[in-house]
Amino acid sequence: MTNNPTAKIAELNDLCRKAMGVAGRVVQTQGICALPCAVQSTIREKVETFDAFTPDNDPYGERDFGAFEHDGNRIFWKIDYYDRSLTKGSEDPADPGQTVRVLTIMLAREY
Repeated sequence: MTNNPTAKIAELNDLCRKAMGVAGRVVQTQGICALPCAVQSTIREKVETFDAFTPDNDPYGERDFGAFEHDGNRIFWKIDYYDRSLTKGSEDPADPGQTVRVLTIMLAREY
């Protein structure tokens, strides 16, 4: 890992997305959970492999948000940073020792 805090955050966020449930927590909204299991699986795979980061959707270079279309639905995913107790935001998202990443997957209309 690099010494650049933004680059560290981006690397940790990529790991969180690619190792769902291992390098962070995963939450799906009711709208996602209501979809058939096979569709949910496909959506999670699209989140894991998402690489369409641009200055518009990733202005800070942290790779913590993405959006895509799937079967006529607009899907959003977002990574938030919490302290180890999950009671407040992390003071240093670049430090995995004090940060729990929570990846939320939702239908855009639920935002």
